[in-house]
Amino acid sequence: MDGREIMAAAGVLFPDADGRVLVVRTSYRAKHPIAVPGGGWDAADASPRHTAVREIREELGVTPVLRELACLDWSRDHDRPPIAAFLYWAEPLTAGQRAAIRLEAAELDAIVHLPPELLLTAVPPLLSRRMGACLRAPRSAAPLELADGLPAGHSVLHLPPRPAPAYLGAAALAGLLPPGGGRAAPPPPMDKQTYYASRPRIRAKARMLFTDPDGRVLLVRLRPWRGEAPWVLPGGSVEADRELPREGARREALEELGWRREPGRLLGIDWVAARPGEQPHLSLVYDGGTAGPELLAAVRLQEEEIAEWRLFAPREAARVLTAPAARRLAACLAVRALPPTAGPAELVNGAPATGPAPAPFSPPASA
Repeated sequence: MDGREIMAAAGVLFPDADGRVLVVRTSYRAKHPIAVPGGGWDAADASPRHTAVREIREELGVTPVLRELACLDWSRDHDRPPIAAFLYWAEPLTAGQRAAIRLEAAELDAIVHLPPELLLTAVPPLLSRRMGACLRAPRSAAPLELADGLPAGHSVLHLPPRPAPAYLGAAALAGLLPPGGGRAAPPPPMDKQTYYASRPRIRAKARMLFTDPDGRVLLVRLRPWRGEAPWVLPGGSVEADRELPREGARREALEELGWRREPGRLLGIDWVAARPGEQPHLSLVYDGGTAGPELLAAVRLQEEEIAEWRLFAPREAARVLTAPAARRLAACLAVRALPPTAGPAELVNGAPATGPAPAPFSPPASA
Protein backbone atom coordinates (compact mmCIF):
# COMPACT_ATOMS: atom_id res chain seq x y z
CA MET A 1 0.00 0.00 0.00
CA ASP A 2 1.26 3.47 -0.96
CA GLY A 3 1.77 5.49 2.23
CA ARG A 4 0.24 8.55 0.58
CA GLU A 5 -3.03 6.90 -0.42
CA ILE A 6 -6.27 7.44 1.46
CA MET A 7 -9.90 6.49 0.97
CA ALA A 8 -12.91 8.80 0.94
CA ALA A 9 -16.49 8.36 2.09
CA ALA A 10 -19.62 10.48 2.39
CA GLY A 11 -22.58 10.30 4.75
CA VAL A 12 -25.75 12.32 5.13
CA LEU A 13 -27.48 13.87 8.16
CA PHE A 14 -31.26 13.99 7.65
CA PRO A 15 -32.85 16.10 10.41
CA ASP A 16 -36.59 16.21 11.01
CA ALA A 17 -38.85 18.95 12.34
CA ASP A 18 -38.30 17.75 15.92
CA GLY A 19 -34.50 17.98 15.82
CA ARG A 20 -34.02 14.24 15.43
CA VAL A 21 -31.58 12.70 12.93
CA LEU A 22 -31.98 9.63 10.74
CA VAL A 23 -29.86 6.52 11.36
CA VAL A 24 -29.95 3.11 9.70
CA ARG A 25 -29.50 -0.42 11.01
CA THR A 26 -27.18 -2.53 8.89
CA SER A 27 -28.21 -6.13 8.44
CA TYR A 28 -24.71 -7.63 8.42
CA ARG A 29 -22.88 -5.85 11.26
CA ALA A 30 -23.64 -7.69 14.47
CA LYS A 31 -21.22 -5.68 16.64
CA HIS A 32 -21.91 -2.11 15.45
CA PRO A 33 -25.18 -2.19 13.49
CA ILE A 34 -26.30 1.46 13.84
CA ALA A 35 -24.84 3.88 11.30
CA VAL A 36 -25.45 7.05 9.33
CA PRO A 37 -26.63 6.51 5.74
CA GLY A 38 -23.83 6.81 3.19
CA GLY A 39 -20.76 4.94 2.01
CA GLY A 40 -17.47 4.90 0.16
CA TRP A 41 -16.42 7.11 -2.74
CA ASP A 42 -16.31 5.38 -6.15
CA ALA A 43 -14.03 6.38 -8.98
CA ALA A 44 -17.08 7.30 -11.08
CA ASP A 45 -18.18 9.90 -8.50
CA ALA A 46 -17.20 13.41 -9.55
CA SER A 47 -16.98 14.56 -5.94
CA PRO A 48 -17.99 13.49 -2.41
CA ARG A 49 -21.32 15.23 -2.96
CA HIS A 50 -21.98 12.85 -5.83
CA THR A 51 -20.98 9.97 -3.55
CA ALA A 52 -23.50 11.09 -0.93
CA VAL A 53 -26.33 11.35 -3.47
CA ARG A 54 -25.51 8.00 -5.07
CA GLU A 55 -25.29 6.19 -1.75
CA ILE A 56 -28.63 7.53 -0.51
CA ARG A 57 -30.27 6.53 -3.77
CA GLU A 58 -28.83 3.03 -3.44
CA GLU A 59 -29.56 2.60 0.27
CA LEU A 60 -32.91 4.37 0.66
CA GLY A 61 -34.26 4.64 -2.89
CA VAL A 62 -34.72 8.42 -2.75
CA THR A 63 -32.67 11.42 -3.89
CA PRO A 64 -31.50 13.72 -1.07
CA VAL A 65 -31.36 17.49 -1.30
CA LEU A 66 -27.92 18.21 0.11
CA ARG A 67 -27.13 21.38 1.99
CA GLU A 68 -23.77 22.41 3.47
CA LEU A 69 -20.85 20.14 4.25
CA ALA A 70 -21.17 19.55 8.00
CA CYS A 71 -17.62 18.28 8.57
CA LEU A 72 -14.53 16.68 7.13
CA ASP A 73 -13.13 14.07 9.50
CA TRP A 74 -9.69 12.56 8.88
CA SER A 75 -10.23 9.07 10.31
CA ARG A 76 -7.36 6.70 11.08
CA ASP A 77 -7.19 3.00 11.97
CA HIS A 78 -4.36 0.52 12.27
CA ASP A 79 -5.73 -1.94 9.69
CA ARG A 80 -6.67 0.40 6.83
CA PRO A 81 -5.59 3.63 5.12
CA PRO A 82 -6.98 6.85 6.56
CA ILE A 83 -10.45 7.85 5.38
CA ALA A 84 -11.44 11.41 4.51
CA ALA A 85 -15.01 11.23 5.81
CA PHE A 86 -17.37 13.90 4.45
CA LEU A 87 -20.65 14.36 6.33
CA TYR A 88 -23.36 16.52 4.74
CA TRP A 89 -26.51 18.12 6.05
CA ALA A 90 -29.59 17.45 3.92
CA GLU A 91 -33.08 18.86 3.76
CA PRO A 92 -35.56 16.88 5.87
CA LEU A 93 -37.20 14.07 3.96
CA THR A 94 -40.58 15.07 2.60
CA ALA A 95 -43.69 13.02 3.20
CA GLY A 96 -43.44 11.78 -0.37
CA GLN A 97 -39.81 10.74 0.09
CA ARG A 98 -40.58 8.93 3.33
CA ALA A 99 -43.34 7.01 1.60
CA ALA A 100 -40.99 6.14 -1.29
CA ILE A 101 -38.15 4.76 0.86
CA ARG A 102 -37.06 1.27 -0.18
CA LEU A 103 -34.16 -0.08 1.85
CA GLU A 104 -31.25 -1.76 0.11
CA ALA A 105 -32.14 -5.28 1.19
CA ALA A 106 -28.60 -6.67 1.11
CA GLU A 107 -27.30 -4.08 3.59
CA LEU A 108 -30.07 -2.38 5.60
CA ASP A 109 -33.11 -3.60 7.48
CA ALA A 110 -34.43 -0.58 9.44
CA ILE A 111 -34.29 3.21 9.78
CA VAL A 112 -35.34 5.56 12.56
CA HIS A 113 -35.06 9.24 13.50
CA LEU A 114 -33.42 9.67 16.92
CA PRO A 115 -32.95 12.61 19.29
CA PRO A 116 -29.27 13.54 19.69
CA GLU A 117 -28.91 12.23 23.25
CA LEU A 118 -30.10 8.77 22.16
CA LEU A 119 -28.38 8.77 18.78
CA LEU A 120 -24.95 9.43 20.27
CA THR A 121 -25.18 6.34 22.48
CA ALA A 122 -26.36 4.12 19.62
CA VAL A 123 -23.66 4.73 17.00
CA PRO A 124 -20.02 3.59 17.48
CA PRO A 125 -17.71 5.97 19.37
CA LEU A 126 -15.90 7.45 16.35
CA LEU A 127 -19.17 8.13 14.56
CA SER A 128 -20.66 9.44 17.81
CA ARG A 129 -17.85 12.01 18.10
CA ARG A 130 -18.25 13.01 14.45
CA MET A 131 -22.03 13.34 14.52
CA GLY A 132 -21.95 14.90 17.98
CA ALA A 133 -19.61 17.63 16.77
CA CYS A 134 -21.94 18.44 13.88
CA LEU A 135 -24.96 18.52 16.16
CA ARG A 136 -23.33 20.65 18.88
CA ALA A 137 -21.65 23.30 16.74
CA PRO A 138 -23.71 26.01 15.03
CA ARG A 139 -24.32 25.21 11.39
CA SER A 140 -22.80 28.58 10.53
CA ALA A 141 -19.44 27.10 11.61
CA ALA A 142 -19.59 24.38 8.95
CA PRO A 143 -17.68 22.64 7.65
CA LEU A 144 -16.00 21.55 10.85
CA GLU A 145 -12.41 20.29 10.78
CA LEU A 146 -12.09 17.01 12.71
CA ALA A 147 -9.39 14.42 13.26
CA ASP A 148 -10.68 11.05 14.47
CA GLY A 149 -13.88 12.83 15.44
CA LEU A 150 -12.09 15.42 17.60
CA PRO A 151 -12.14 19.15 16.82
CA ALA A 152 -9.17 20.87 15.18
CA GLY A 153 -8.57 24.38 13.91
CA HIS A 154 -11.59 26.69 14.13
CA SER A 155 -13.77 23.79 15.32
CA VAL A 156 -12.11 23.98 18.74
CA LEU A 157 -13.72 27.41 19.21
CA HIS A 158 -17.17 25.86 18.89
CA LEU A 159 -16.70 22.56 20.70
CA PRO A 160 -15.49 22.77 24.31
CA PRO A 161 -14.50 19.38 25.75
CA ARG A 162 -17.24 17.26 27.27
CA PRO A 163 -17.44 13.64 28.44
CA ALA A 164 -18.16 11.08 25.73
CA PRO A 165 -21.53 9.35 26.03
CA ALA A 166 -21.53 5.68 26.95
CA TYR A 167 -21.74 3.42 23.92
CA LEU A 168 -24.80 1.18 24.10
CA GLY A 169 -25.14 0.23 20.44
CA ALA A 170 -28.42 -1.26 19.24
CA ALA A 171 -29.42 -1.88 22.88
CA ALA A 172 -30.07 1.85 23.16
CA LEU A 173 -32.88 1.48 20.63
CA ALA A 174 -34.83 -1.36 22.23
CA GLY A 175 -38.45 -1.00 21.19
CA LEU A 176 -37.72 1.74 18.63
CA LEU A 177 -36.76 -0.55 15.75
CA PRO A 178 -38.59 -3.56 14.32
CA PRO A 179 -37.41 -7.01 15.39
CA GLY A 180 -34.30 -8.27 13.71
CA GLY A 181 -31.40 -6.63 15.50
CA GLY A 182 -30.93 -9.59 17.83
CA ARG A 183 -30.83 -12.25 15.17
CA ALA A 184 -27.68 -13.81 13.80
CA ALA A 185 -26.25 -11.39 11.26
CA PRO A 186 -25.90 -12.63 7.69
CA PRO A 187 -22.36 -12.69 6.34
CA PRO A 188 -21.19 -9.31 5.08
CA PRO A 189 -20.83 -8.85 1.33
CA MET A 190 -17.05 -9.24 1.83
CA ASP A 191 -14.59 -9.29 4.74
CA LYS A 192 -13.03 -6.00 5.88
CA GLN A 193 -9.62 -6.45 4.32
CA THR A 194 -11.07 -7.51 0.98
CA TYR A 195 -13.37 -4.50 1.11
CA TYR A 196 -10.53 -2.10 1.88
CA ALA A 197 -8.39 -3.59 -0.87
CA SER A 198 -11.24 -3.15 -3.36
CA ARG A 199 -11.80 0.53 -2.65
CA PRO A 200 -10.38 3.22 -4.95
CA ARG A 201 -7.82 5.58 -3.47
CA ILE A 202 -7.15 9.28 -3.57
CA ARG A 203 -4.32 11.41 -2.22
CA ALA A 204 -4.22 14.53 -0.08
CA LYS A 205 -2.10 17.64 -0.32
CA ALA A 206 -1.60 20.16 2.47
CA ARG A 207 -0.61 23.73 1.64
CA MET A 208 -0.16 26.98 3.54
CA LEU A 209 -1.21 30.47 2.49
CA PHE A 210 1.36 33.09 3.51
CA THR A 211 1.08 36.80 2.81
CA ASP A 212 3.43 39.67 3.53
CA PRO A 213 2.35 42.84 5.41
CA ASP A 214 1.16 44.33 2.07
CA GLY A 215 -1.14 41.36 1.35
CA ARG A 216 1.04 39.82 -1.34
CA VAL A 217 0.86 36.04 -1.62
CA LEU A 218 3.96 33.86 -1.36
CA LEU A 219 4.18 31.31 -4.19
CA VAL A 220 6.93 28.87 -5.06
CA ARG A 221 7.80 27.58 -8.53
CA LEU A 222 8.48 23.88 -8.77
CA ARG A 223 11.38 22.55 -10.76
CA PRO A 224 10.35 21.11 -14.14
CA TRP A 225 8.64 17.74 -13.94
CA ARG A 226 6.76 16.07 -16.78
CA GLY A 227 7.27 19.20 -18.81
CA GLU A 228 5.69 21.51 -16.22
CA ALA A 229 7.12 23.97 -13.71
CA PRO A 230 4.03 25.49 -12.07
CA TRP A 231 3.70 28.16 -9.44
CA VAL A 232 1.92 26.83 -6.33
CA LEU A 233 1.29 27.62 -2.69
CA PRO A 234 3.97 26.06 -0.47
CA GLY A 235 3.07 22.50 0.46
CA GLY A 236 2.76 19.01 -0.94
CA SER A 237 1.58 15.47 -0.42
CA VAL A 238 0.46 14.29 3.00
CA GLU A 239 2.34 11.18 4.15
CA ALA A 240 -0.97 9.66 5.15
CA ASP A 241 0.43 6.53 6.78
CA ARG A 242 2.21 8.57 9.47
CA GLU A 243 0.85 12.14 9.69
CA LEU A 244 -2.30 14.21 9.81
CA PRO A 245 -2.78 16.92 7.18
CA ARG A 246 -1.82 19.64 9.66
CA GLU A 247 1.40 17.81 10.37
CA GLY A 248 2.00 17.50 6.63
CA ALA A 249 1.55 21.24 6.13
CA ARG A 250 3.99 21.96 8.96
CA ARG A 251 6.56 19.51 7.55
CA GLU A 252 6.27 20.86 4.01
CA ALA A 253 6.79 24.48 5.16
CA LEU A 254 9.96 23.40 6.95
CA GLU A 255 11.24 21.37 4.00
CA GLU A 256 10.41 23.86 1.25
CA LEU A 257 11.04 27.20 2.98
CA GLY A 258 13.07 26.35 6.08
CA TRP A 259 10.30 27.82 8.28
CA ARG A 260 8.89 26.34 11.46
CA ARG A 261 5.31 27.54 11.26
CA GLU A 262 2.20 26.13 12.88
CA PRO A 263 -0.72 25.91 10.43
CA GLY A 264 -3.59 28.23 11.30
CA ARG A 265 -7.20 27.57 10.53
CA LEU A 266 -8.27 25.52 7.54
CA LEU A 267 -9.28 27.88 4.73
CA GLY A 268 -10.21 25.54 1.90
CA ILE A 269 -11.21 21.92 1.22
CA ASP A 270 -10.82 21.36 -2.51
CA TRP A 271 -11.67 18.09 -4.30
CA VAL A 272 -9.42 18.08 -7.39
CA ALA A 273 -10.40 15.82 -10.28
CA ALA A 274 -7.96 13.22 -11.53
CA ARG A 275 -5.63 14.08 -14.36
CA PRO A 276 -4.86 11.34 -16.92
CA GLY A 277 -2.89 8.59 -15.20
CA GLU A 278 -3.33 10.11 -11.74
CA GLN A 279 -5.72 9.85 -8.81
CA PRO A 280 -8.02 12.63 -7.61
CA HIS A 281 -6.66 14.48 -4.65
CA LEU A 282 -7.93 16.50 -1.74
CA SER A 283 -6.20 19.87 -1.45
CA LEU A 284 -6.30 21.33 2.07
CA VAL A 285 -5.15 24.93 2.45
CA TYR A 286 -4.21 26.29 5.90
CA ASP A 287 -3.61 29.87 6.93
CA GLY A 288 0.11 30.48 7.32
CA GLY A 289 -0.36 34.03 8.55
CA THR A 290 1.71 37.11 7.78
CA ALA A 291 5.38 36.72 6.88
CA GLY A 292 7.34 39.81 7.85
CA PRO A 293 10.71 40.97 6.45
CA GLU A 294 12.77 38.92 8.93
CA LEU A 295 10.95 35.69 8.12
CA LEU A 296 11.12 36.33 4.37
CA ALA A 297 14.85 36.95 4.67
CA ALA A 298 15.15 33.54 6.34
CA VAL A 299 13.73 31.55 3.40
CA ARG A 300 15.88 28.50 2.66
CA LEU A 301 14.52 26.75 -0.41
CA GLN A 302 14.46 22.99 -0.90
CA GLU A 303 16.58 23.32 -4.03
CA GLU A 304 15.98 19.82 -5.39
CA GLU A 305 12.23 20.60 -5.68
CA ILE A 306 11.79 24.39 -5.61
CA ALA A 307 13.31 26.66 -8.27
CA GLU A 308 12.34 30.03 -6.78
CA TRP A 309 9.86 31.91 -4.63
CA ARG A 310 8.18 35.23 -5.13
CA LEU A 311 5.51 37.51 -3.67
CA PHE A 312 2.52 38.30 -5.88
CA ALA A 313 -0.43 40.62 -5.48
CA PRO A 314 -3.54 38.42 -5.55
CA ARG A 315 -4.43 39.46 -9.10
CA GLU A 316 -0.89 38.75 -10.26
CA ALA A 317 -0.97 35.38 -8.52
CA ALA A 318 -4.17 34.49 -10.38
CA ARG A 319 -2.37 35.04 -13.68
CA VAL A 320 0.51 32.64 -12.94
CA LEU A 321 -1.48 29.92 -11.21
CA THR A 322 -3.51 27.28 -13.01
CA ALA A 323 -7.20 28.17 -13.26
CA PRO A 324 -8.31 25.78 -10.47
CA ALA A 325 -5.48 26.96 -8.20
CA ALA A 326 -6.37 30.61 -8.88
CA ARG A 327 -10.00 29.95 -7.94
CA ARG A 328 -8.87 28.09 -4.82
CA LEU A 329 -6.63 30.99 -3.77
CA ALA A 330 -9.46 33.50 -4.21
CA ALA A 331 -11.79 31.34 -2.10
CA CYS A 332 -9.19 30.93 0.64
CA LEU A 333 -8.45 34.66 0.75
CA ALA A 334 -12.19 35.31 1.10
CA VAL A 335 -12.45 32.90 4.05
CA ARG A 336 -9.37 34.44 5.61
CA ALA A 337 -11.19 37.79 5.70
CA LEU A 338 -14.06 36.28 7.72
CA PRO A 339 -14.15 36.02 11.53
CA PRO A 340 -11.92 33.25 12.93
CA THR A 341 -15.00 31.21 13.85
CA ALA A 342 -15.91 30.72 10.17
CA GLY A 343 -15.34 27.39 8.48
CA PRO A 344 -13.37 26.65 5.31
CA ALA A 345 -14.71 26.85 1.78
CA GLU A 346 -15.87 23.58 0.24
CA LEU A 347 -14.59 23.51 -3.33
CA VAL A 348 -14.45 21.23 -6.36
CA ASN A 349 -11.61 22.04 -8.74
CA GLY A 350 -11.33 25.41 -7.03
CA ALA A 351 -14.97 26.39 -7.56
CA PRO A 352 -17.64 26.50 -4.82
CA ALA A 353 -19.14 23.05 -4.39
CA THR A 354 -22.82 22.70 -5.12
CA GLY A 355 -25.19 19.77 -4.99
CA PRO A 356 -24.91 17.65 -8.13
CA ALA A 357 -27.75 17.85 -10.61
CA PRO A 358 -29.25 14.41 -10.14
CA ALA A 359 -29.96 12.29 -13.17
CA PRO A 360 -33.49 10.90 -13.40
CA PHE A 361 -33.89 8.17 -10.82
CA SER A 362 -35.94 5.00 -11.13
CA PRO A 363 -36.33 2.75 -8.08
CA PRO A 364 -35.04 -0.79 -8.49
CA ALA A 365 -37.46 -3.21 -10.09
CA SER A 366 -37.65 -5.07 -6.78
CA ALA A 367 -38.90 -1.95 -4.99
